[in-house]
Amino acid sequence: MVKLNENIRILRRRLSLTQDQFAQKLGIKRSLVGAYEEGRAEPRLELLQKMAELFSISVDQLIGQDFSAAAQPEARLFTRGKDVLVVTVDANQKPNIEFVPVKAAAGYLNGYADMEYVKELPLFSLPNLKQGTYRAFEISGDSMLPLMPGSIVVGEYVEDLGHIKNGKTYILVTEREGIVYKRVFNYLDENGSLFLVSDSRQYAPYQVKGEEVLEMWAAKAYISVQFPDVSEKPDVTVDQLASVVLDLQKEILELKSKK
Repeated sequence: MVKLNENIRILRRRLSLTQDQFAQKLGIKRSLVGAYEEGRAEPRLELLQKMAELFSISVDQLIGQDFSAAAQPEARLFTRGKDVLVVTVDANQKPNIEFVPVKAAAGYLNGYADMEYVKELPLFSLPNLKQGTYRAFEISGDSMLPLMPGSIVVGEYVEDLGHIKNGKTYILVTEREGIVYKRVFNYLDENGSLFLVSDSRQYAPYQVKGEEVLEMWAAKAYISVQFPDVSEKPDVTVDQLASVVLDLQKEILELKSKK
């Protein structure tokens, strides 16, 4: 039996909207959204039409189609050392690529290890990425030009931070900085930190403690609707960035020695 309340909840989450954001788009109170999703009340036809339009479906589909069991992928937990990674698989048991849009970034920090949350992220696949575990993140800001804001970076899961290759780009999910896309330099053995560097000189390098990193994904591909301009080149080369990081590391060591 199709349950309208479950359809509303599932479709809202597919849009990566909180109950409050969903309520604002519909022009109603958040408490009403909660009542609809819990089955304590049913929306009137006018509101159903607004919901259907927002979900890009018909009212008949919203009321009569089951968006739960058949539509949801299977989620699995993989334990890797002290970490737990949630991945989804398709009907052929092949891993999907889950997509984390910018508007879902805050929720991802709390839900990255939650099977139900990960199952409801948008999914896709790329034919040339067959081995490994991948996730896609929408990037914001202009610190990594020529990749434009709104580009989607596909990363391969990094199981061990010790495998980081200096100067390569990674997506990091961190407790303090959230989700960031940067060039990374590994100083875990020296002081337990990673140095994160932007390709633009306008953004200063900074360090993140290894224990603050919740997940790390090595950049393997990107998707963008904007083609890079030939004039949009990084401000500095990777060698120059490495030199900047070394200088910063020396300054930190000097400050520590004076204490």
